[in-house]
Amino acid sequence: MDGYAIACLSVTDDTRFVLVDKPRPGVALVTLNRPERMNSMAFDVMVPLLEVLQNLRHDNSVRVVVLTGAGRGFSSGADHKSAGSVPHVDGLTRPTYALRSMEVLDDVILALRRLHQPVIAAVNGAAIGGGLCLALACDVRIAAHGAYFRAAGINNGLTASELGLSYLLPRAIGTSRAFEIMLTGRDVDAAEAERIGLVSRSVPEDELLGTCFEMAERMRGFSRPGIELTKRTLWSGLDAASLEGHMQAEGLGQLFVRLLTANFEEAVVARAQKRPPDFPDDK
Repeated sequence: MDGYAIACLSVTDDTRFVLVDKPRPGVALVTLNRPERMNSMAFDVMVPLLEVLQNLRHDNSVRVVVLTGAGRGFSSGADHKSAGSVPHVDGLTRPTYALRSMEVLDDVILALRRLHQPVIAAVNGAAIGGGLCLALACDVRIAAHGAYFRAAGINNGLTASELGLSYLLPRAIGTSRAFEIMLTGRDVDAAEAERIGLVSRSVPEDELLGTCFEMAERMRGFSRPGIELTKRTLWSGLDAASLEGHMQAEGLGQLFVRLLTANFEEAVVARAQKRPPDFPDDK
């Protein structure tokens, strides 16, 4: 783990469970690093992950974030053997303790969505239960051939609805497929995930991070406000009450970039000169 990861975290006992690296300019790689537990969502992992995401949100040197897991799992969801410690729960009764615990996990999902930067999930292995929710909260998902996905709550005598899954999954793959996957608790392998649109593509394991980094570098090359506003309008479109209202929000975003930056003019000139654009308002 490099110095950047240490600077990102104040939960010093748990820094080993969330690693942060900058493998390429403008790209941050966040790795869940508890492979012996398949990167399960223990609070010893999720609390530092939340802090990392909050720090990345304010790191203007980072243009794209890639999230992955160490070992053979992306994240196996709830840790039923070693759940870890929930912060700020001293004196609470069991019901309120449970509410605070769920709030921590909710905050992780929302933090991924609220990042200014696009987030690419490099799904290297099992994404089960809450791990599936983590992947769905990312903006783009790329899966290794050996990855698989499961809405596991129904298999454990619970509901399959958790951490936004019943909201995000139907929007990603459609209602009928989402209902069937959540009500049966079956596994979805990488090939099927690509076919139904749960992931953008599946690639060999040894090409996973390289593929994600190449995609991140392409995103990094575009206008910063253009990328950020595109992410915002894509997510807000999922919540839009009407097409007309959402189109107005899109139009305001487009006008903001067009009238308040010189990025459009630079893109036109760069294309004519057959060179990469150097957006002046990204400095």
